Amino acid sequence: MSVMSRGKATKPIELRRCVVCRQVRHKSELLRVVKTADGNISIDGATKTFGRGAYVCKSQACAAVLKKRHGFDKTFKTKLPAEFYDAICAAVDAAV
Repeated sequence: MSVMSRGKATKPIELRRCVVCRQVRHKSELLRVVKTADGNISIDGATKTFGRGAYVCKSQACAAVLKKRHGFDKTFKTKLPAEFYDAICAAVDAAV
């Protein structure tokens, strides 16, 4: 009786879409913002927090447009303060 071995499993490519420019990029090229079940919205640096996530490119241009248009307000169905968008811009600047 012969035993057939299965091929080595490969990891799926983790692609996500930026909410500003709508480009599909690898997850590592984007900054994740997450809304948890209790309603807290925060920047998810480790990309491991459980909850509804949305992504923005780690570019200053996308961060500026996001801040101007309050881009995550519609995504998370809530009004976010301007200070939160300032924190996103600072996180993008630190990542670049």
